[in-house]
Formats: sequence, structure tokens, C-alpha cells
Amino acid sequence: MRGKKVGKVLSINISEKKGVVKEPIKEGNFIENYGLEDDAHSGNWHRQVSLLGVESFNKMREMGVENLKFGDFAENITTEGIILYELPIGTKLAIGETLHEVTQIGKECHSGCAISKTVGKCVMPKEGIFTKVLKGGVIKEGDSIEILK
Repeated sequence: MRGKKVGKVLSINISEKKGVVKEPIKEGNFIENYGLEDDAHSGNWHRQVSLLGVESFNKMREMGVENLKFGDFAENITTEGIILYELPIGTKLAIGETLHEVTQIGKECHSGCAISKTVGKCVMPKEGIFTKVLKGGVIKEGDSIEILK
């Protein structure tokens, strides 16, 4: 990879239950091999943290979907400046104080998902990515995201 590509954290989002939109918080504590503290999706598995770019939000807006808020696609981290779904699995990302590894691109959308019910369609299945936390720490709004390899 040529140089370090840098993106930015626009929002950290959390929910106590799966399958619902997440609420933005100013900062989150990300725990090694677990995910975002107190988030429903955290645990010892390969989809500890979900990320979605604002670029995907903009696609939905262009399709006529209005009033989208960060967390509406149940993403833990809303990003800007990196086309996330183009990153190869195994890519390491330095985000705030943390280190993540990309483990999955996209996912199957489950029926009963609040997003597709509300919005009609969802970008998460194709454009959202998932990571595992290799090194824990705090991530805040405005933190940079660096692609390490």
C-alpha cells in the first residue's frame, strides 16, 4: 500500500439490543477481543465492531431516503474518507487508541431488521464491514482512521 490512507470517525454508536438502530455517543471504550463496551454486538466472535462510511449514507440519501442519522444502520462506527468495503479482509486499522482487523465485508440482512423496515433497503449488507479489536482503547468522534496494511 502506498502511504497511509487516513479517514475520520464521524460517530460512535451503541445499542443494548441487536436488530435496532444504535444511539450516538461522544466516545466509546473498545475492549480487546470483545468490541464496544456495553454494545449488544460485542463478544468473542469475528463481528465485534461494525463500520459504515458516510459515503453509504449519501447513496441512500440519493435514493430518496431522508432523515438518516448515524447509527440508523446499526453501525458502531460511522466513518468518512475510506471506502471501507474495498478493504481486503485482514487489513489492520488504527482507530483512535485502538487497533482493529477487518474480518468480514458485508453481511446477510436479517428479516425483522429495524433499518430495512424503516428505510425500505439497507446498505449494510454490501457496504458495511466488521472488525475484531486487536488492541483496546478509547475512540472519540473526530479521531483518525489509518490503514496500516
